[in-house]
Amino acid sequence: MKSEYGERARNTTAGRLAGGGRTDRATEAFIAHRNLLFTVAYEMLGSAVDAEDVLQETWLRWSGVDLGTVHDPRAYLIRITTRQALDRLRTLGRRKESYVGSWLPEPLLTTPDVADDVELADSVSMAMMLVLETLTPTERAVFVLREVFALGYDEIAEAVGKSQAAVRQIAHRARAHVAARRPRGAVSPAETQEALDAFRRALETGDLQSLLDILAPDVVLLGDGGGVKQAVLRPVVGADKVGRLLIGGLSRIAATVSLRSAQVNGHPALLVQLDGVLDSVVTVRMDDGLITGLYSVRNPAKLSHMQRETALRR
Repeated sequence: MKSEYGERARNTTAGRLAGGGRTDRATEAFIAHRNLLFTVAYEMLGSAVDAEDVLQETWLRWSGVDLGTVHDPRAYLIRITTRQALDRLRTLGRRKESYVGSWLPEPLLTTPDVADDVELADSVSMAMMLVLETLTPTERAVFVLREVFALGYDEIAEAVGKSQAAVRQIAHRARAHVAARRPRGAVSPAETQEALDAFRRALETGDLQSLLDILAPDVVLLGDGGGVKQAVLRPVVGADKVGRLLIGGLSRIAATVSLRSAQVNGHPALLVQLDGVLDSVVTVRMDDGLITGLYSVRNPAKLSHMQRETALRR
């Protein structure tokens, strides 16, 4: 279904925006910050579909605001988006409780400039998004707004409905939590691409030893089929188990399998196609030059944003 704000944005011409009408000024401000608002919602939710719904709710509330009372449209829009995302997080939490198998964030085919912003790319990487999943909703909102978007504690306090003192404590707790769980050390896109190329060659040739050479001994494989597509229901741990499962699984597929590289969530990833149709998206976590995490999203409902590039902004 086409959203109201999307229709409004498409129907607003440059001339009308320049005319200064109240609704058109609201539309202009919303369009100017739309990619940033989507990024805020996505980082809080891990779901592009839900992030789009949050943006629609944000637009509906923003379109009714008296703009004469708004001194900073960007901050005001972020505040609305954050509140809507926090409400949506509670719904997502209930959905995850009944989800079949592992729940993984929805992958995004991102524009090339996302990778150029190292901090933004790190914040939306699949590995980091999974770390953010371990925070409480309020901790996640505070961490994202402070560490990724550099909002002041006063702005964050208004967005999450807490005192500034409480927000500072939450931010400190969230930073410590994330620091203990995030990937160890920075990994360049070139290193990740090199590991993925070796990973792809090993799978294409069925070379188990070459695969084991790039997998950490304690590598973890997570699969998300959403109960619709076959996927591992529980984490598979250990290089030998993961390697044999992957090579054995590919050898049993009757369809023509092709693996190609793409920029997903600001990092190199692999797209798995069966008979020319996208079947799954594979992203990795790298630590000390080895793959320590493999994340395979097969749930068709989570692959809709792989059909076009998504622009993310800070």
